[in-house]
Amino acid sequence: MKTKKPNAFLNKVKQYSGALTILVVLLVVLALTTKTFMRVDNILSVLRNISVNGLLAAGITCVIIIGCIDLSLGSTCAAASVISVVLNTSMGWNVWISIIVAILVGGFIGSINGIIRAKTMLPPFIITLAMQQTIRGIAYVFTEGTPIISTDNTFNAIGKLSWPTIYNAAGEKVFEGIPVIFFIMIVALVIVDIILSRTRLGRHMYAVGGNMEAAKHSGISYTRIAVSAYVIMGIMAGLGGVIMSSRLYSGQPTIGVDFSTDAIASAVLGGTAFGGGYGSIMGSFIGACIIGVLNSGMSHLKIDAYWQMVVKGILILVAVYYDSIKDDLKIKRKKKAEG
Repeated sequence: MKTKKPNAFLNKVKQYSGALTILVVLLVVLALTTKTFMRVDNILSVLRNISVNGLLAAGITCVIIIGCIDLSLGSTCAAASVISVVLNTSMGWNVWISIIVAILVGGFIGSINGIIRAKTMLPPFIITLAMQQTIRGIAYVFTEGTPIISTDNTFNAIGKLSWPTIYNAAGEKVFEGIPVIFFIMIVALVIVDIILSRTRLGRHMYAVGGNMEAAKHSGISYTRIAVSAYVIMGIMAGLGGVIMSSRLYSGQPTIGVDFSTDAIASAVLGGTAFGGGYGSIMGSFIGACIIGVLNSGMSHLKIDAYWQMVVKGILILVAVYYDSIKDDLKIKRKKKAEG
């Protein structure tokens, strides 16, 4: 008798069923309670906002998988934002070289976090909190606390370009197109997903997060894994900072103050285990979509900004709590099915 092979697509849907259910429910509720949320221009705006948070969620997923955290990602965004505009506009560097250098600076900041963690084994919360203050302070000193205006049209176009733009027979625009920065995010997420799911480095990250001591005894270098995870986080934050600069037409030392909250919430909502050892880029992307829809929806419902913070804080708490008890729930369901 032939056994039926499990359907890979259905398995994926089942794996992310919780997050997908939340996303669908949110979309339905907002479609029914607001007249403007499901408009095309608003959906495109949501995609733009998801683009940066999606990058940060992918980076923080790698860090959480190895059992760490990064509170400095918002400051890293600010540093990359300032550097990209200063090099391009103030110093006259080529726009693409300026962008690459800014992203690499993000990776360098991440490597410092990883090295300090690996060599001192101080709590990641403390390390990245200190780095958050240090990098933000440097950005303020460097710019004297004021935005630096970008005058490069190519740089400024990155944040507003869309594709494909569709016109009718009369030559009138009927569809603006999907933001290019959304496609940039998708490409970055695919690369990080390949690293996590198809390389030895990715397997070692999961091993370290699952059991650090066992991973060390099996010959895995904790320093290499910690630095790699934080470098990925830094690169994603650097790219996010460049995108924000392009959207704002300026290098902003003040951006990213609340970015950590949304990124961590996206990862945890997407199923990343806060204790390490489990998580996926697809799950974190779905989590980023939930946060993007939630942010936009609460604005359309005219919910006060302070109450929006309360809602997201409670959401993180609930998600982390569910993550802590879900294994027990699985065991109980299994025992109930057996008996």
